[in-house]
Amino acid sequence: MNRSNFGASFDIIHVLIDVLVLFFSFFIAYSVFDNDFSTMEEWIAFVTIYLVCILIFLLGNRTQYIYNNTIFFYRDRIIKRETLSFILALVCGGFLYHFSADLPIEGDFVWWLIGISYVMLVLEIVFFKNIIDRFIGRKHIPRVLYVGSKDSYNKFRYFFSKTALIVNEIGYISFDEDDDSLEYIGCLKNLETIIRKYNIDQVYILQKREFDVVQLQSYVDKCIEMGVTCRIIIDVFRRRKSFSYISSIGTYPVYTFHTVSMNMWASFIKRLFDIIFSFVAIVLTSPIMLITAIAIKLDSKGPVIFKQVRVGKNGRHFKIWKFRSMYKNAEEMKDELADLNEVEDGMMFKIKDDPRVTRVGKFIRKTSIDELPQFFNVLFGSMAVVGTRPPTIDEVKKYTNKQWRRISIKPGITGMWQVYGRSSITDFNKVVELDTEYIDEWSLWLDAKILFKTVAEVLKRKNSY
Repeated sequence: MNRSNFGASFDIIHVLIDVLVLFFSFFIAYSVFDNDFSTMEEWIAFVTIYLVCILIFLLGNRTQYIYNNTIFFYRDRIIKRETLSFILALVCGGFLYHFSADLPIEGDFVWWLIGISYVMLVLEIVFFKNIIDRFIGRKHIPRVLYVGSKDSYNKFRYFFSKTALIVNEIGYISFDEDDDSLEYIGCLKNLETIIRKYNIDQVYILQKREFDVVQLQSYVDKCIEMGVTCRIIIDVFRRRKSFSYISSIGTYPVYTFHTVSMNMWASFIKRLFDIIFSFVAIVLTSPIMLITAIAIKLDSKGPVIFKQVRVGKNGRHFKIWKFRSMYKNAEEMKDELADLNEVEDGMMFKIKDDPRVTRVGKFIRKTSIDELPQFFNVLFGSMAVVGTRPPTIDEVKKYTNKQWRRISIKPGITGMWQVYGRSSITDFNKVVELDTEYIDEWSLWLDAKILFKTVAEVLKRKNSY
C-alpha cells in the first residue's frame, strides 16, 4: 500500500467526536456533583484513569472495525459493539481504580459518570451523520458521481448509505443508454463534460461483468488525468454463498472470497479459550481418567488409549486420542459388520448395539468419558473444544466438494451435531448441514451456547452410543 493511502479508511472524525463526547460527559458529571478532590495528586490520578479508559474504549472500537468507514453496520450493531468496548474499558478502569491510591470520590459521581458517558455515546451513534453534517458543512463533502445501470446504482447507494462515509451525491450516468430518472445526468461517453459541469471530486464506476476492461481503463485514465479520484466497484465474479472483502498487498488489490470467519481477534480468543479450558478440564478430570484407565485395563486386553488418524482442518491428518471402548480387534471386525451400519449412505459407521464395545466401553460412551483424552488434542492445537465432527480418512475419501467444506475448520470435541442429535442422526447430509451451519454462523457466543447445551445432553445421556 502506498504511504499516501495509509489510513484512507480510518474515520478520524468519528474518533475525535467519541473523545469529545466522553470529555463532555465528564464535565457534566463533575459539574452536577461538584466532587472536590482533596489534593492535586488525587485529581491527576482519577483523570489519568479516565484517560486510560478512553484509550481502551477507542482501541476496542478500532479492533471491532467501528472506525473503518468503508464497512457498514446497522445502528443496533454499532451500539452492540461499542457497548462491548465500553464494558472492557469499564472493567480495566475498575481494576486501576481498585489498585490505585485511595481516592475520596463519591460513589454517585462515578456511577453517574458511567451512565452519562454511555447515554451520550448512544446518542452520538444515533445522530452521528447529522453531527458531521453540521460540523463540516455540505460544501466540504466530496461531490460524487456514479457510473452504472439504474439497478446497480440503487443497490450500491443503499449499501453506501449504511457506511460512515458522507458524500454529496450529484447523480449517476449510464454506460450507453438514456434514462428519465431524476438522478440521471448523462452518459459515460460525456464523462469529461459532466465532471467539469458538476465539479466532481470522485467517480464510482459500478463495473458490469460484460464491460470491456480496455474501455474501462480509458475512463479511469481520464479521471486520473483530471485529478479526480476514481473508484471501481468490482462486479466481475458472483459471490455465491460466501463472504468477500477487498484488501491490498503492495500496489496490488486483492479480492478475497471466504466462507470461514476471518476475524483474527475472535479466532485468537477462541484459541486462548481452548488452551485454558482444556488445561483446566485435564486437571479437574484427571482422577476420573485415572480410574477409567484402570477399569479399561482390568476389563479387556489392549491399550488404555485408542489412537486413530483423523482428518482435521482442510485435510490435515492428526491422531485423535480416546479411551478405548472397544475390543482390541475392533477395526478387523468392522468389515464383517458393514451391513449393520445405520448411517443411510455409508458415509459414517455407527451401530446402536455395537458388539465390538466392551462392558466398560458402554458406560464411558454413555457418559462421554471416552472423549476426555481429546482435551490433549485441543491443548496441542489439532482440535478445538467446539467445532465440526472429526472424520476418518475413509470417510473423507468419499466426500464431494460440498461435503469437503465441513473440514474447512478445526474439528471439535463437541459441536452442532453433538447437541442436535448426536448418534440419532443417520443421514450424513444432516451432519454436513449442521456442520456448515456452524461454520456460517460461527461466533464466540455460539460456541458458548453449544457448550452449555453439550453439558445438558451429556447429563441426559441420550443418543450416545
